Amino acid sequence: MMQDSGKIFEETIRLTLFPYEGFFVNKTELIEYIAIHADISKAAATRALESTIGAVKTTLKKGGSVSLVGFGTFAVGKRAARVGRNPRTGDAIKIKAAKVPKFRPGKALKDALN
Repeated sequence: MMQDSGKIFEETIRLTLFPYEGFFVNKTELIEYIAIHADISKAAATRALESTIGAVKTTLKKGGSVSLVGFGTFAVGKRAARVGRNPRTGDAIKIKAAKVPKFRPGKALKDALN
């Protein structure tokens, strides 16, 4: 009977975290989701998520890319310098070149959405 209660609780939490499509999940809710589904503490889930984000940031800062098979690839793109317009005054302004993070979804992620 206790095992069934655990499953009901887990399903209730899952539905609470992701009740419908298009639902926005913040970092706290993602940590809670990881903790429940990986059967670890919230503190451990927080450390795991922070480590993952840190590894992606560090790799991208060094100009590398992070590929998670089935999920996607994080990479650095370059945006060229250009001339833009100040929307308030209409004056031309110079916009500097920049490095921008990019994400290309993997096939399994695309397939999961369709």
